[in-house]
Amino acid sequence: MNYLNLIRYQNLLFIALTQVFIKYGLFQPFSAETVLNTFSFSLLVIATLCIAAAGNIINDIYDVEIDKINKPNKVLIGKKISESNANLLFIFLNVIGVGIGFYLANSIGKPGFAALFIIFSALLYLYASYLKGMPLIGNLLISTLVAMSLIIVPLFDLLPAITLQNQTTQSAVFKIVLFYALFAFCINLIREIVKDLQDINGDKKGGMNTLAIALGRKRTTAIVFSLGGFMVLGVVFYMYEHLYNQQILMLYFLFAIVAPLLYFCIKSWDAATMKEYGFLSKLLKIIMFLGICSIPLFSLTIS
Repeated sequence: MNYLNLIRYQNLLFIALTQVFIKYGLFQPFSAETVLNTFSFSLLVIATLCIAAAGNIINDIYDVEIDKINKPNKVLIGKKISESNANLLFIFLNVIGVGIGFYLANSIGKPGFAALFIIFSALLYLYASYLKGMPLIGNLLISTLVAMSLIIVPLFDLLPAITLQNQTTQSAVFKIVLFYALFAFCINLIREIVKDLQDINGDKKGGMNTLAIALGRKRTTAIVFSLGGFMVLGVVFYMYEHLYNQQILMLYFLFAIVAPLLYFCIKSWDAATMKEYGFLSKLLKIIMFLGICSIPLFSLTIS
Protein backbone atom coordinates (compact mmCIF):
# COMPACT_ATOMS: atom_id res chain seq x y z
CA MET A 1 0.00 0.00 0.00
CA ASN A 2 2.91 2.36 0.68
CA TYR A 3 4.08 2.08 -2.92
CA LEU A 4 0.53 2.66 -4.20
CA ASN A 5 0.35 5.83 -2.12
CA LEU A 6 3.78 6.86 -3.38
CA ILE A 7 2.66 6.77 -7.02
CA ARG A 8 -0.70 8.45 -6.15
CA TYR A 9 -2.77 5.56 -7.44
CA GLN A 10 -6.05 7.50 -7.13
CA ASN A 11 -4.77 10.15 -9.53
CA LEU A 12 -3.50 7.46 -11.90
CA LEU A 13 -6.92 5.77 -11.92
CA PHE A 14 -8.44 9.15 -12.77
CA ILE A 15 -6.07 9.57 -15.74
CA ALA A 16 -6.86 6.06 -16.96
CA LEU A 17 -10.62 6.66 -16.64
CA THR A 18 -10.32 9.89 -18.62
CA GLN A 19 -8.47 8.21 -21.45
CA VAL A 20 -10.97 5.34 -21.52
CA PHE A 21 -13.85 7.84 -21.71
CA ILE A 22 -12.16 9.58 -24.65
CA LYS A 23 -11.55 6.34 -26.54
CA TYR A 24 -14.79 4.47 -25.86
CA GLY A 25 -17.16 7.25 -24.81
CA LEU A 26 -16.25 9.71 -27.55
CA PHE A 27 -14.37 8.18 -30.47
CA GLN A 28 -16.56 5.09 -30.83
CA PRO A 29 -20.00 6.78 -30.60
CA PHE A 30 -18.91 9.36 -33.20
CA SER A 31 -17.62 6.54 -35.45
CA ALA A 32 -14.25 8.28 -35.64
CA GLU A 33 -11.52 6.45 -37.51
CA THR A 34 -8.86 5.19 -35.10
CA VAL A 35 -5.63 3.20 -35.41
CA LEU A 36 -5.21 1.74 -31.92
CA ASN A 37 -6.88 -1.57 -31.13
CA THR A 38 -7.74 -2.49 -27.53
CA PHE A 39 -4.28 -3.90 -26.83
CA SER A 40 -2.42 -0.91 -28.28
CA PHE A 41 -4.69 1.54 -26.48
CA SER A 42 -4.06 -0.33 -23.21
CA LEU A 43 -0.34 0.12 -23.82
CA LEU A 44 -0.87 3.86 -24.34
CA VAL A 45 -2.70 4.09 -21.01
CA ILE A 46 0.06 2.10 -19.27
CA ALA A 47 2.78 4.30 -20.77
CA THR A 48 0.98 7.44 -19.63
CA LEU A 49 0.48 6.06 -16.12
CA CYS A 50 4.13 4.98 -15.86
CA ILE A 51 5.40 8.47 -16.73
CA ALA A 52 2.87 10.10 -14.38
CA ALA A 53 3.72 7.69 -11.54
CA ALA A 54 7.44 8.36 -12.02
CA GLY A 55 6.71 12.08 -11.82
CA ASN A 56 4.89 11.61 -8.52
CA ILE A 57 7.82 9.65 -7.11
CA ILE A 58 10.52 12.17 -8.04
CA ASN A 59 8.33 14.95 -6.68
CA ASP A 60 8.11 13.19 -3.31
CA ILE A 61 11.86 12.55 -3.28
CA TYR A 62 12.63 16.24 -3.70
CA ASP A 63 9.88 17.34 -1.30
CA VAL A 64 10.79 15.18 1.72
CA GLU A 65 11.88 18.04 3.98
CA ILE A 66 8.99 20.29 2.91
CA ASP A 67 6.44 17.48 3.37
CA LYS A 68 7.71 16.92 6.91
CA ILE A 69 6.26 20.35 7.68
CA ASN A 70 3.20 20.44 5.39
CA LYS A 71 1.99 16.85 5.81
CA PRO A 72 4.20 14.98 8.31
CA ASN A 73 1.84 12.01 8.57
CA LYS A 74 1.99 11.33 4.83
CA VAL A 75 5.76 11.31 4.35
CA LEU A 76 6.82 7.99 2.82
CA ILE A 77 10.38 8.55 1.55
CA GLY A 78 12.90 7.79 4.28
CA LYS A 79 10.26 6.39 6.64
CA LYS A 80 8.38 3.56 4.94
CA ILE A 81 10.21 3.52 1.61
CA SER A 82 13.95 4.08 1.23
CA GLU A 83 15.12 6.82 -1.10
CA SER A 84 17.21 4.33 -3.08
CA ASN A 85 14.19 2.10 -3.71
CA ALA A 86 12.12 5.13 -4.72
CA ASN A 87 14.83 6.19 -7.19
CA LEU A 88 14.99 2.69 -8.66
CA LEU A 89 11.21 2.64 -9.12
CA PHE A 90 11.38 6.11 -10.70
CA ILE A 91 13.94 4.91 -13.26
CA PHE A 92 12.08 1.64 -13.91
CA LEU A 93 8.75 3.36 -14.58
CA ASN A 94 10.34 5.91 -16.89
CA VAL A 95 12.08 3.18 -18.89
CA ILE A 96 8.80 1.25 -19.22
CA GLY A 97 6.83 4.37 -20.19
CA VAL A 98 9.36 5.60 -22.75
CA GLY A 99 9.88 2.09 -24.12
CA ILE A 100 6.14 1.55 -24.70
CA GLY A 101 5.88 5.03 -26.19
CA PHE A 102 8.67 4.19 -28.64
CA TYR A 103 6.91 0.97 -29.64
CA LEU A 104 3.52 2.66 -30.14
CA ALA A 105 4.97 5.57 -32.10
CA ASN A 106 6.60 3.20 -34.55
CA SER A 107 3.52 0.97 -34.76
CA ILE A 108 1.35 3.89 -35.96
CA GLY A 109 3.98 5.14 -38.39
CA LYS A 110 4.82 8.25 -36.34
CA PRO A 111 8.27 7.49 -34.85
CA GLY A 112 8.72 11.14 -33.88
CA PHE A 113 5.89 10.82 -31.37
CA ALA A 114 8.19 8.72 -29.17
CA ALA A 115 9.92 11.95 -28.21
CA LEU A 116 6.76 13.08 -26.40
CA PHE A 117 7.24 10.54 -23.61
CA ILE A 118 10.88 11.50 -23.22
CA ILE A 119 9.92 15.17 -23.05
CA PHE A 120 7.14 14.51 -20.51
CA SER A 121 9.50 12.52 -18.32
CA ALA A 122 12.20 15.20 -18.50
CA LEU A 123 9.75 18.00 -17.73
CA LEU A 124 8.37 16.17 -14.68
CA TYR A 125 11.92 15.78 -13.38
CA LEU A 126 12.67 19.44 -14.10
CA TYR A 127 9.45 20.44 -12.34
CA ALA A 128 10.26 18.49 -9.19
CA SER A 129 13.92 19.51 -9.04
CA TYR A 130 13.74 23.17 -10.01
CA LEU A 131 10.64 24.71 -11.58
CA LYS A 132 8.22 23.85 -8.78
CA GLY A 133 9.75 26.58 -6.63
CA MET A 134 9.30 29.32 -9.23
CA PRO A 135 6.21 31.56 -9.13
CA LEU A 136 3.57 30.30 -11.57
CA ILE A 137 6.07 28.60 -13.92
CA GLY A 138 5.79 25.25 -12.18
CA ASN A 139 2.01 25.57 -11.93
CA LEU A 140 1.71 26.23 -15.66
CA LEU A 141 4.03 23.34 -16.54
CA ILE A 142 2.28 20.68 -14.47
CA SER A 143 -1.13 21.88 -15.69
CA THR A 144 0.06 21.62 -19.29
CA LEU A 145 1.21 18.06 -18.67
CA VAL A 146 -2.19 17.20 -17.18
CA ALA A 147 -3.85 18.55 -20.33
CA MET A 148 -1.44 16.51 -22.47
CA SER A 149 -2.59 13.30 -20.78
CA LEU A 150 -5.88 13.90 -22.64
CA ILE A 151 -4.47 15.21 -25.92
CA ILE A 152 -2.10 12.28 -26.31
CA VAL A 153 -5.06 9.95 -26.95
CA PRO A 154 -6.21 11.63 -30.21
CA LEU A 155 -2.58 12.26 -31.19
CA PHE A 156 -1.90 8.52 -31.21
CA ASP A 157 -5.37 7.25 -32.09
CA LEU A 158 -7.10 9.83 -34.32
CA LEU A 159 -4.39 11.82 -36.05
CA PRO A 160 -2.77 8.94 -37.98
CA ALA A 161 -6.21 7.93 -39.34
CA ILE A 162 -7.20 11.33 -40.77
CA THR A 163 -8.08 11.35 -44.48
CA LEU A 164 -9.83 13.83 -46.75
CA GLN A 165 -13.01 11.78 -46.43
CA ASN A 166 -13.17 11.66 -42.62
CA GLN A 167 -11.51 14.99 -41.86
CA THR A 168 -14.71 16.69 -40.72
CA THR A 169 -15.60 14.00 -38.16
CA GLN A 170 -12.03 13.61 -36.92
CA SER A 171 -11.69 17.37 -36.49
CA ALA A 172 -15.00 17.68 -34.61
CA VAL A 173 -14.02 14.96 -32.14
CA PHE A 174 -10.51 16.38 -31.73
CA LYS A 175 -12.01 19.78 -30.83
CA ILE A 176 -14.09 18.20 -28.07
CA VAL A 177 -10.95 16.63 -26.61
CA LEU A 178 -9.18 20.01 -26.84
CA PHE A 179 -12.03 21.62 -24.89
CA TYR A 180 -11.65 19.06 -22.11
CA ALA A 181 -7.87 19.44 -22.17
CA LEU A 182 -8.28 23.21 -21.72
CA PHE A 183 -10.81 22.57 -18.94
CA ALA A 184 -8.36 20.21 -17.20
CA PHE A 185 -5.53 22.73 -17.63
CA CYS A 186 -7.50 25.58 -16.07
CA ILE A 187 -8.91 23.57 -13.16
CA ASN A 188 -5.51 22.07 -12.38
CA LEU A 189 -3.80 25.48 -12.59
CA ILE A 190 -6.21 26.92 -10.03
CA ARG A 191 -5.78 23.83 -7.84
CA GLU A 192 -1.98 24.08 -7.98
CA ILE A 193 -2.17 27.69 -6.79
CA VAL A 194 -4.57 26.69 -4.01
CA LYS A 195 -2.18 23.92 -2.95
CA ASP A 196 0.63 26.49 -2.84
CA LEU A 197 -1.51 28.54 -0.46
CA GLN A 198 -2.16 25.45 1.64
CA ASP A 199 1.56 24.54 1.78
CA ILE A 200 2.96 28.04 2.19
CA ASN A 201 4.57 27.42 5.58
CA GLY A 202 6.57 24.37 4.54
CA ASP A 203 7.44 25.92 1.17
CA LYS A 204 8.89 29.00 2.87
CA LYS A 205 11.12 26.92 5.12
CA GLY A 206 12.11 24.78 2.15
CA GLY A 207 13.40 27.79 0.22
CA MET A 208 10.61 27.73 -2.36
CA ASN A 209 9.32 30.87 -4.06
CA THR A 210 5.80 29.97 -5.13
CA LEU A 211 3.17 32.48 -6.20
CA ALA A 212 1.67 32.42 -2.70
CA ILE A 213 5.05 33.32 -1.19
CA ALA A 214 5.92 35.93 -3.83
CA LEU A 215 2.59 37.79 -3.67
CA GLY A 216 1.29 36.84 -0.24
CA ARG A 217 -1.83 34.94 0.74
CA LYS A 218 -4.31 37.77 0.27
CA ARG A 219 -3.30 38.67 -3.30
CA THR A 220 -2.96 35.02 -4.31
CA THR A 221 -6.39 34.22 -2.90
CA ALA A 222 -7.80 37.09 -4.96
CA ILE A 223 -6.16 35.57 -8.05
CA VAL A 224 -7.74 32.19 -7.24
CA PHE A 225 -11.16 33.84 -6.95
CA SER A 226 -10.68 35.68 -10.25
CA LEU A 227 -9.55 32.55 -12.09
CA GLY A 228 -12.58 30.71 -10.72
CA GLY A 229 -14.81 33.46 -12.06
CA PHE A 230 -13.19 33.28 -15.50
CA MET A 231 -13.73 29.51 -15.45
CA VAL A 232 -17.44 30.01 -14.85
CA LEU A 233 -17.67 32.49 -17.73
CA GLY A 234 -15.66 30.22 -20.01
CA VAL A 235 -17.81 27.15 -19.36
CA VAL A 236 -21.03 29.16 -19.77
CA PHE A 237 -19.73 30.57 -23.08
CA TYR A 238 -18.93 27.07 -24.32
CA MET A 239 -22.39 25.89 -23.30
CA TYR A 240 -24.01 28.75 -25.21
CA GLU A 241 -21.87 28.25 -28.33
CA HIS A 242 -21.87 24.45 -28.57
CA LEU A 243 -24.51 22.91 -26.31
CA TYR A 244 -27.43 25.28 -26.73
CA ASN A 245 -29.71 22.65 -28.28
CA GLN A 246 -28.52 19.75 -26.12
CA GLN A 247 -30.79 19.82 -23.09
CA ILE A 248 -29.22 16.92 -21.16
CA LEU A 249 -25.69 18.23 -21.62
CA MET A 250 -26.80 21.76 -20.76
CA LEU A 251 -28.40 20.57 -17.52
CA TYR A 252 -25.40 18.42 -16.61
CA PHE A 253 -22.93 21.26 -17.21
CA LEU A 254 -25.14 23.68 -15.31
CA PHE A 255 -25.61 21.58 -12.17
CA ALA A 256 -22.44 19.44 -12.13
CA ILE A 257 -19.87 22.00 -13.30
CA VAL A 258 -21.11 25.61 -13.26
CA ALA A 259 -22.88 25.37 -9.87
CA PRO A 260 -19.87 23.81 -8.08
CA LEU A 261 -17.58 26.39 -9.71
CA LEU A 262 -19.80 29.19 -8.41
CA TYR A 263 -19.69 27.61 -4.96
CA PHE A 264 -15.91 27.44 -5.26
CA CYS A 265 -15.79 31.18 -6.03
CA ILE A 266 -17.96 31.95 -3.01
CA LYS A 267 -15.80 29.86 -0.67
CA SER A 268 -12.53 31.20 -2.09
CA TRP A 269 -13.53 34.84 -1.66
CA ASP A 270 -12.56 34.96 2.02
CA ALA A 271 -10.55 31.74 2.42
CA ALA A 272 -7.67 32.27 4.83
CA THR A 273 -6.84 29.05 6.69
CA MET A 274 -5.08 25.83 5.71
CA LYS A 275 -8.32 23.93 6.30
CA GLU A 276 -10.24 26.21 3.94
CA TYR A 277 -7.57 25.90 1.25
CA GLY A 278 -7.65 22.13 1.68
CA PHE A 279 -11.40 22.15 1.13
CA LEU A 280 -11.03 24.27 -2.01
CA SER A 281 -8.44 21.86 -3.38
CA LYS A 282 -10.75 18.87 -2.83
CA LEU A 283 -13.66 20.76 -4.37
CA LEU A 284 -11.66 21.44 -7.53
CA LYS A 285 -10.76 17.76 -7.74
CA ILE A 286 -14.46 16.87 -7.59
CA ILE A 287 -15.27 19.45 -10.29
CA MET A 288 -12.54 17.97 -12.49
CA PHE A 289 -14.00 14.50 -12.00
CA LEU A 290 -17.55 15.65 -12.75
CA GLY A 291 -16.33 17.45 -15.84
CA ILE A 292 -14.55 14.39 -17.20
CA CYS A 293 -17.61 12.23 -16.50
CA SER A 294 -19.55 14.32 -19.01
CA ILE A 295 -17.42 13.09 -21.94
CA PRO A 296 -19.65 10.09 -22.78
CA LEU A 297 -22.69 12.39 -22.81
CA PHE A 298 -21.44 13.99 -26.03
CA SER A 299 -22.69 10.90 -27.85
CA LEU A 300 -26.15 12.37 -27.31
CA THR A 301 -25.28 15.20 -29.73
CA ILE A 302 -25.02 12.77 -32.63
CA SER A 303 -27.99 13.31 -34.89
